[in-house]
Amino acid sequence: MKRLPLLLALAGGLAAPGAVLASPDDAGYLPPETLVLQAIAAHPQVLAARAGTARADAQSRGLAAGPHELTFSVMSQQRRVRNGPQFHEYEGQLSRGVRLPGKARLDREIGRLGSEVAGLQLADAEHQAARLLLAQWMDWLRAEGGLAQAQTQHELVRRDRDAIQRRVRAGDAALRELDSADAAVAQAQAQLTAAAAQRESTRAGLGATFPQIPLPERAPALPEPASDGDAAQLHIDHIIDRSHEIGAAEREAERLQRSAQRARAERRPDPSVGLRWLDERGGEERSLGVVVSIPFGGALRSASADAQQADAEAGSALAAGMRRAICREAEQTVRHADASYRVWRDSQRALEAVRASTARARRAYVLGEAGIAELIAAQRQEQESALAESNARADALEAALLIRIDAHELWHDAADGDR
Repeated sequence: MKRLPLLLALAGGLAAPGAVLASPDDAGYLPPETLVLQAIAAHPQVLAARAGTARADAQSRGLAAGPHELTFSVMSQQRRVRNGPQFHEYEGQLSRGVRLPGKARLDREIGRLGSEVAGLQLADAEHQAARLLLAQWMDWLRAEGGLAQAQTQHELVRRDRDAIQRRVRAGDAALRELDSADAAVAQAQAQLTAAAAQRESTRAGLGATFPQIPLPERAPALPEPASDGDAAQLHIDHIIDRSHEIGAAEREAERLQRSAQRARAERRPDPSVGLRWLDERGGEERSLGVVVSIPFGGALRSASADAQQADAEAGSALAAGMRRAICREAEQTVRHADASYRVWRDSQRALEAVRASTARARRAYVLGEAGIAELIAAQRQEQESALAESNARADALEAALLIRIDAHELWHDAADGDR
């Protein structure tokens, strides 16, 4: 049921998304960007992706060097002639395979594309770490807001309970009113305990995942979300154009296509060329010659080429699917931000109305026109509305920040925005 307002807002915005959030001033409630970038760089997934780039670079150097190396072989033997002398003889050979024209170029292109894929995967790992940090940071801020609301409600009902207790002692209130106040205090205490536990859980999770970012003792206040007009399509285009996932998938498809071309070229095997020398009859006979070996390609090489071509076709299909997925996610992200803003705006209006109603209930209680039960119910409704507004505010700000992260405008290197 908590997601119903958001779903309704999303449904209302399907025809044409309206205002999309832009964070007005995130310096006050987000961690310092220098610490964020350090934390992202130290994330295990990013470190693994960075190692992948080193591996891809090494493979690229290997492909450029080629698969062939010098091979040296030597043989020593002793010849015995019946009823004759014995001779020490030697035979040696130095050979190396030679890549046919075109194969070296394809190998260099495959290595270059592999390095580009690894670099884009590293950038995407950093992007995913930034998204994770945003989610955990905003979860912590929500938990802090929930704890603050629970503390306020607990203090309020305790103050009311103390006032009722004094009135009971003075004979101005009935014991049943004190019982209702005690029940409200117990309920507020339970909510406070749960909110404190949630706050500690989010702090621990954030600290374990990103230990480089110290958490303050008190959470910063969240500003009001702001609308940036009708920039929905611009945000969608930026997210798609700057997506590392699309870039990596398309580069990988291109690499697989080059690999298929290389496999087809391999159906003509590379020859081996070498020098061979002989020393026979104790040096009485010596010879020096050129050795050329030419393998004959067969069914194995043809099948390998067909398999590589199938991989290339699959890679192209996956790249097209990735582009479609990112386009869909980009539109959903932007629409979600617009819906979150409208949900917060409605929650703010509801909170203002509930606060006015609670104020009237308190005046009525003071004048003796309403009982403590009505006042407690009104205060509980106000607390729930305040918590809903706080969560909606955090949701709207997070949705706006997620757009900026996906568009590589926040917590990314400056060069990412110009990819």
